Amino acid sequence: MDSAELSALLTPEGLRLLDAQPAIASTADVARAVSRLRADGHSPALVSAVVGQARLREKAKSKFGDFAARMLFTRAGLEQATRLSVAARHAARFRDAGMPSVADLGCGIGGDAMGFAGLGLRVTAVDADEITAAIAAYNLAPFGEDASVRAGRAEDHAPGAASALPVDAVWLDPARRTAGHSETSRLRAEDHTPPLDWAFSLAARVPTGIKLGPGFDRDTIPDGVEAQWVSADGATIELVLWSGALARPGVRRAALMMRGDVAHELTAADDADDEPVRSLGAFVHEPDGAVIRARLIGDVARALDAGMLADGIAYLTSDTPLTSPFVSTFRVREELPSDVKALSRALRERGVGVLEIKKRGVDIDPARLRTSLKLRGDASATLIVTRIGSKRLTLLADRV
Repeated sequence: MDSAELSALLTPEGLRLLDAQPAIASTADVARAVSRLRADGHSPALVSAVVGQARLREKAKSKFGDFAARMLFTRAGLEQATRLSVAARHAARFRDAGMPSVADLGCGIGGDAMGFAGLGLRVTAVDADEITAAIAAYNLAPFGEDASVRAGRAEDHAPGAASALPVDAVWLDPARRTAGHSETSRLRAEDHTPPLDWAFSLAARVPTGIKLGPGFDRDTIPDGVEAQWVSADGATIELVLWSGALARPGVRRAALMMRGDVAHELTAADDADDEPVRSLGAFVHEPDGAVIRARLIGDVARALDAGMLADGIAYLTSDTPLTSPFVSTFRVREELPSDVKALSRALRERGVGVLEIKKRGVDIDPARLRTSLKLRGDASATLIVTRIGSKRLTLLADRV
């Protein structure tokens, strides 16, 4: 969205027109909406803004639920925005640590700031991009004086800067947004904006939460912070570094797993040692991505009386009928041939027509493999394809 489109949208006419739009979920919906609005005599800038926002609102439902219907977005802002359920947990960390006011530096469209304000914290949100800051101000307007927005660089508003905000703690989401507000990419540590060396220096002085991508290089995580990996509905979505009073005593590694409104967390003082490799048992367990990133597989294995299925492969195996929220558990039926033709024949003989394919440590495309298998039948199962050393292992299993 450019400034002309935003100006056209942020008028009573523009906002009424946007709120009146039906759901736009496909390119065909876009074409129909554009034709209808242009025929009604609306300007090209307003039509572009309204149709673009209506489509983004539809996409945003997965992150913001019903709130999406009254929010504004940029494509990049929506892509990187924290889903509201996770933002509420970020905010609860500040509240529980006794931090009533927060500077959200690099606020994007305001997802985390909404979480802060929603829990009664005072939040000042800052974004370097004026259009993004204007959108954040619109999204935060319902919270009144508890939420304000400024356009500017994070470095200029952080504690210790000349224009420092009077706050108790800081939230940072460093990233580099490309021109045009179309896409956002996570880059190397030295390419983040604001730079991570600056962010880490700030975190050493002020209680700070820093949101990073889940694949961030662990070797560059500063000493003395709590590193918390978060997964939501099966996808590992972020790493948050917590410093000062926001870091929990004795916790340096954490894996937070969210499924809908239910959350489970595993914490530790350090990376956990893996359990030794053992022979294939009656069950295979796949740790959640947050557990894998946090390197807490060993703690989960010990709780399940399980061992590693193979060195360097994040599968566990056991004979004990135990499971946990931190793994997906599969009961092994049998080992099948790894050759595609023989595997296809074996699955047809067993009447397997619906097949979930899990893989680790092997270079296969599950979608292409499924097509090659030419499945037929009414039965369903899970196929686990991995390796032990140089040997490929193909297991037919059922979810527990």
